[in-house]
Amino acid sequence: MSPLSLFSRPGRFWRGNLHTHSTLSDGALEPAKVIDAYRNAGYDFMSLTDHFMGHYDWPVADTRSFCTDDFTTIIGAELHAPVTAVGELWHILANGLPLDFAPCGDDEDGPALARRAASAGAFVTIAHPAWSQLTMEDGRALNDSAHAVEIYNHGCGVENDRGDGFYLLDQLLNENRRLTSIATDDAHFHDHDHDAFGGWVHVKADSLAPEALLAALKAGNFYSSQGPQFHVLDLDGSELTIECSPVNAITVNGGTSRTVSRTGRSLTRVTLDLAKLDNSWLKCPPSKWLRVVIRDEAGKCAWTNPIWLEDIGLS
Repeated sequence: MSPLSLFSRPGRFWRGNLHTHSTLSDGALEPAKVIDAYRNAGYDFMSLTDHFMGHYDWPVADTRSFCTDDFTTIIGAELHAPVTAVGELWHILANGLPLDFAPCGDDEDGPALARRAASAGAFVTIAHPAWSQLTMEDGRALNDSAHAVEIYNHGCGVENDRGDGFYLLDQLLNENRRLTSIATDDAHFHDHDHDAFGGWVHVKADSLAPEALLAALKAGNFYSSQGPQFHVLDLDGSELTIECSPVNAITVNGGTSRTVSRTGRSLTRVTLDLAKLDNSWLKCPPSKWLRVVIRDEAGKCAWTNPIWLEDIGLS
């Protein structure tokens, strides 16, 4: 499904965090307190994704007992295996794992582990690319298993200014790799909640059931945010209309330097002509995709998933 049809399809949006840690690995709070923190902050769901590696003696966390009629959890973990291009462990986010998912095998590398997680039914994400210093070769190695790239990691953003993953996503999109993008917290709660409640997904699904949320994530039926909200994306010919919460900038980015944008104060409805993305005069290949970003007065953003031009009749 194209992100353009996300806002007209049946269902409602559910706000959720897909990357968080507890005392089951290197977090400061017990699982129940982590989950309570997100419930009390107004989230509809979360995934406890503690590190799944040798020196933490635990199975995939079973959080089903914390689910209620108005809040649910998705079983998950952050998987690790050797070794990236810079010689560090892979960090692979897996939401929707079975509880009996086995640890990394002795002869298993990161790409193989990611493939096994995807085959087991998980929504697989390339975690914090900038923090991990992932190369294009690393990104390509996960292409046949990953569903998404973590394009904003709040914990990495506030702690070391390496929370952005767009450099990897955009280049993989230019290589025709159809990935979506998520914003997360990666919260550990060691310094109160400074690394929490800073990035999330709004998932459009028919219900709050974990399986419905997981199916929607895999289908790309969501957008990511630090605060602003999208309400409408509508295409008429080459004119894209965006309706949203009040923002100061609305931009359409593609796979080249060409962009089309509008700036102002408290913008809530803007129509942009996508024909202005044409870069034929540069004599370089046109972009095959675009994505929309909105930025509010506080500098907080929301991002659509990539929109492939051939899917909306503009290729």
